[in-house]
Amino acid sequence: MQQPNQQDKDKFISPHSRYYGQVKPEKLVFNANLQEFAQKVVIITSLESNGKLSANEAYKQIKLLWKQLKRSKKQLLNSNDPPASL
Repeated sequence: MQQPNQQDKDKFISPHSRYYGQVKPEKLVFNANLQEFAQKVVIITSLESNGKLSANEAYKQIKLLWKQLKRSKKQLLNSNDPPASL
């Protein structure tokens, strides 16, 4: 059986999905930030669920990540852009 290489392991542990929106550098960067936020929240909630992190500490860490994501959005995306239609 073939051993998986490091790149395969990284893709399994932290997968990234494709970006389907309008291709602009700032939107691609924000999408990457959003995916990183989601992955970190999954890790934090898993640690809390398994008793390795208190609920209060998990909340604080997720709140900090959320503030970072909001700051990233504000810096990268122009607030004058029209909202995406569903």
